[in-house]
Amino acid sequence: MTRTPRLLLPCFAALGVAMAASAQAQDQSPGPPSQCLTIKVGTLAPSGTPWYDVIQEIDAKWKKASGGQVRLTIFGGGVQGDETDIVRKMRGGQLQMGVLTTAGLQTISREMSALNIPLLFENYDELDYVRGKLSGRLEKALADKGFVVLNWGEAGWVKYFAKEPIPTLRALQQLQMFVWAGDSDAEEMYKAAGFKTVSLPVTELLMNLQRNKIQAFPAPAAVALANQWFGPAKNMMDIRFAAIVGATIITKAAWDKVDPALRPTLATIAQETGTRYIPRIRAIETEAIAAMVKRGLQVQTLTPEARREWRHTVEKFYPKIRGKLVPADLFDEVNRLVLEYRAQQRAKPAAAPEPAKNPEPAKRPPRCSSPERTIPPCP
Repeated sequence: MTRTPRLLLPCFAALGVAMAASAQAQDQSPGPPSQCLTIKVGTLAPSGTPWYDVIQEIDAKWKKASGGQVRLTIFGGGVQGDETDIVRKMRGGQLQMGVLTTAGLQTISREMSALNIPLLFENYDELDYVRGKLSGRLEKALADKGFVVLNWGEAGWVKYFAKEPIPTLRALQQLQMFVWAGDSDAEEMYKAAGFKTVSLPVTELLMNLQRNKIQAFPAPAAVALANQWFGPAKNMMDIRFAAIVGATIITKAAWDKVDPALRPTLATIAQETGTRYIPRIRAIETEAIAAMVKRGLQVQTLTPEARREWRHTVEKFYPKIRGKLVPADLFDEVNRLVLEYRAQQRAKPAAAPEPAKNPEPAKRPPRCSSPERTIPPCP
């Protein structure tokens, strides 16, 4: 019910996925490998977050693997602008690498919104299965636009935060909802679904919460905590509205400047580093919610009826998402793969229950004269 990328990931300003850039900001034409290639990376993730740590680790390992030939200069915390700005600067040569969520990736190719369809995925297992099947197509879609995927990442599930209790969809619709400035598709769908929207730059979200210009916003729990947005909005609807998926990408022009003999090694390092951080990033959601609860956050758990109301509302917008936000054939394929995975899980035989363990009979003290000892010798 929103443009999967920006409207949901409205704040993914605190997360990001990873960016980098080539040494020659003005020259993006492929050339011979440089003896010292500096790649500029842009990310919304601030220092100290796991999304930033991924890039720092890649930098250290790339330096070592290349003998100092390839190194990164990281611009974190959104100092290069939001994700649209980062993509624009990558195209212009000021940046060469970026950690992006779908908010930025979709500005390169519509295919990137396929993994953010609202209320489609119920858990990470489903997301992993579909992403595994579609990663080749998605990577090709970016390659066709001049970008190379170094790794895939994520930032958790979009949830809703508000200044008032929001136990139902209807309660949320009564509040002024933040939507990402410039995302007209998201705003249009929210309004059509009965929401009251306020379009703002994400950098102004906290200020307008404090001024009561907005009373609600969608964001992953870790982002709401990292930016302290939950401070004025102490209510959270416990819903997995959409998964925030992203990728670390580099321009093909910058990648072509890397020594061809080094590229396989550097690509493997980036892919393995990103994969290793995913379990940690997934655990952060639980930790973030627990930390916010200690500071007064009230979690509203949806009743089955409230969940059905959400699903009924969102599914009315699938025909608008299909073809407009996500290519029709890809939208159908994602849905098919989700159903395929669920059918596979239902077909698995139930695990046999473990037999009850009877209490062991009391053991008699061992006899020192026993010819077959299975215990230490007697004193």
